Amino acid sequence: MASITKRPNGKWRARYRDESQHEHARHFERKVDAQRWLDSVTASIVRGEYVDPRAGAISFMTFYDSWAERQVWATGTRRPMDLAAGSFPDVRLSSLRRSHFEGWVKAMTERDLAPGTIKTRAQNVRSVLRAAVADQVIPRDPSIGVTLPRTRRKEASMSIPSTEVVGRLLERSEHSAFIAVCAFAGLRLGEAAALRPTDIDAERGVLSVTRQVQRERGGSVEIKSPKAGSERVVFIPDSLTSMLLQLVDAKGRTEWLFADDGENPPHQNTVGHWWRTACKRAGVSYRLHDLRHFYASGLIAAGCDVVTVQRALGHSKATTTLDRYSHLWPTAEDRTRKAAAELLADSLRTTRKLHAV
Repeated sequence: MASITKRPNGKWRARYRDESQHEHARHFERKVDAQRWLDSVTASIVRGEYVDPRAGAISFMTFYDSWAERQVWATGTRRPMDLAAGSFPDVRLSSLRRSHFEGWVKAMTERDLAPGTIKTRAQNVRSVLRAAVADQVIPRDPSIGVTLPRTRRKEASMSIPSTEVVGRLLERSEHSAFIAVCAFAGLRLGEAAALRPTDIDAERGVLSVTRQVQRERGGSVEIKSPKAGSERVVFIPDSLTSMLLQLVDAKGRTEWLFADDGENPPHQNTVGHWWRTACKRAGVSYRLHDLRHFYASGLIAAGCDVVTVQRALGHSKATTTLDRYSHLWPTAEDRTRKAAAELLADSLRTTRKLHAV
């Protein structure tokens, strides 16, 4: 129900009741402006886009806290979400403007945060704003259209150690078996740290990845399921199987494959110390995660297709694998050139045989 009435002071009062029977009113100098406002409200109701003007009075963090409790998130998601959402603690949702978002992005840029980090944090905040729009708390997402720093192309930002470098790391590390699992089975740090001796199937030549070590707040270590879609069986070479079994026999490992005390798997900080020590001794500078790129590049160079690489790495979707490693696959030009070269070589061999006769 809506109406427009003229007030004693000469102004026009437009009012309506929403579906909860709450009355909303505004005053205008002209009747045409009052009618235009009511028309816009009516149109938003018809389109299903109506938002109670009072809904956005809550702060961004108040909405986020309520929304976050309802989300089914993968392990480790809550911490980066909290970090990003904490950037707008006291701003009312209805007062949040594009300028707030732009200023926040600019501040992160000036702090020299990596473009990828800024993009991730921006996407986390945007997921909250999209939820507020879907919940009809705010009419639109104020972050739409904000430009983010350009990220480097995958081929420019990805560091892949050579086989010679990986060989030096294996030779000079006291934890070569851990490095080998990352380099020749493509496991993530947490997945490798959570391996048990029973995960090794020597007869089949496979390694089961069914859990990961997750560092929680306060530095505690939790054992959780791998990232969504990452539970998998990895086919490993006999030489890696032998290396792991030798470790089990030599150290008497029964609980955790890489834990010296046998009670807890190695902490992320411990593995980090192992890796930095190995890099220093080998005279190189890489991230442990670069061994995962090394493994992926090796599979691709050997002619493995996208799905095979996806399953080996534990990516939930083939598009994730392509997004990260598409530049490593041969292009159509490469395949055409190779095919033509083989045709030429065959033709020349045939010609030589004819001349020989």
